[in-house]
Amino acid sequence: MISDKLVNGLVEQMNYEFYSAHAYMAMAAYCSAENLDGFANFFLVQAEEERFHAMKFYNFINDMGERVTFDGFHAPSNDFESVLDVFEKGLEHEKEVTRRIYNLADIALDEREHATMTFLKWFIEEQVEEEALFDSLIQKLRRIDKDSNAFFMLENELAQRSFTAPV
Repeated sequence: MISDKLVNGLVEQMNYEFYSAHAYMAMAAYCSAENLDGFANFFLVQAEEERFHAMKFYNFINDMGERVTFDGFHAPSNDFESVLDVFEKGLEHEKEVTRRIYNLADIALDEREHATMTFLKWFIEEQVEEEALFDSLIQKLRRIDKDSNAFFMLENELAQRSFTAPV
């Protein structure tokens, strides 16, 4: 049986994953307003991934025989200075997700809740990939600087991104 502390943490993270999708939708909307549809696509796919993550938490909590509850969340930032700023804010957000996942893993480890530790292992690995992806794109954007051809090529590349749920 999972402790109330761990259940509450899992439910909180599920809600935060839904908030993450909301935040990435706001980033996509900024990019769309700037007519940067490839970058907007990147964040639309990112939002879809976050909803998938939230549902993984939802299903796990239910599978463990616990009750899922939903909370509201504050409005995400809708104002950005540039595409680079959007990606930097995205990386900050992913680092917060990582911090939260690590905190949950620490609780599960302290409580010797092995099923939850196994469940969270997937998210720990996912966060390494998420942070690396954002960092890589930030580095590319910084290198591109004012090169409009390179910027267009990166936007074109991100327009091809799609989400396929892992099996």
